[in-house]
Amino acid sequence: MDKRLIWIAITALLTYGVLMGKPWETSGQPLTVANKSELQKRQTKVKQEQVHQGNLVLVNLDNPVSESGTKDNIMLAEHFRETTIALADHELRLSERAAEPLLEMMEAARKDGVDNFIINSGYRTLADQEKLYTEQGAELAMPAGRSEHNLGLSVDIGSLQGKMNVTKEGRWLGENAWKYGFILRYPEGKTDVTGIQFEPWHFRYVGLPHSAVMQQQNMVFEEYLDYLKQMKSIQTTVDGKTYQIEYYPVQEQTEIPLPVNRSYELSGNNRDGIIVTISMEGGASR
Repeated sequence: MDKRLIWIAITALLTYGVLMGKPWETSGQPLTVANKSELQKRQTKVKQEQVHQGNLVLVNLDNPVSESGTKDNIMLAEHFRETTIALADHELRLSERAAEPLLEMMEAARKDGVDNFIINSGYRTLADQEKLYTEQGAELAMPAGRSEHNLGLSVDIGSLQGKMNVTKEGRWLGENAWKYGFILRYPEGKTDVTGIQFEPWHFRYVGLPHSAVMQQQNMVFEEYLDYLKQMKSIQTTVDGKTYQIEYYPVQEQTEIPLPVNRSYELSGNNRDGIIVTISMEGGASR
């Protein structure tokens, strides 16, 4: 691409950040356009089904859950029974990957004097979702396969003190959930993007650094995935750790370059590509 066009694109993005009142930075460090070729990499085959797997899969009316995308480590919330966290359903289930940071988040809130939470909903089977949709209708529920609850990465969190949009539990999560890899999935003022009305109780696990970038840039999930696809590669620093995030389109037979001397995680976006999250601190690949 012509260098002049690249600088025009970067300038436009920076201008957009200023106009929105949100500088392009995370934890005090700028979001930068990264060079994919700077790291030593090895071409590695990825399968089409991997587009539908991982922490960053988008699930909505247009992007249903794939059979291969459902978490295979769904577990009963047994760990919650050892805490003071209230459960609306003692058969509540959640992905192990989301359960551990959720417990960590609840413990941090408790230390801040915020501890009147109740976990109302976690993972739902397709049959459970279909039953809910039949009972509540399209205004209150999503069809089977179109709900994030079918992934095992989303959780509905309530307050024993009242509605989440007015209680200290809701305020605390709004300010701190990103630190533990969670995002408020359907925030106020973003219905035109998400297609869902404001739900102050619905939190989705995406992991760090992604939750931090979305929080700082006031992006919802759809906007973030579009941004990654547009930029191809970015770098950001969160809590002193630097990450490089790369997007690759995936077709039937695709090879993508993966680092050989850095740890990384792969996730599909449930649409058309793979997102590689690389820790720039070194370490073996996985």
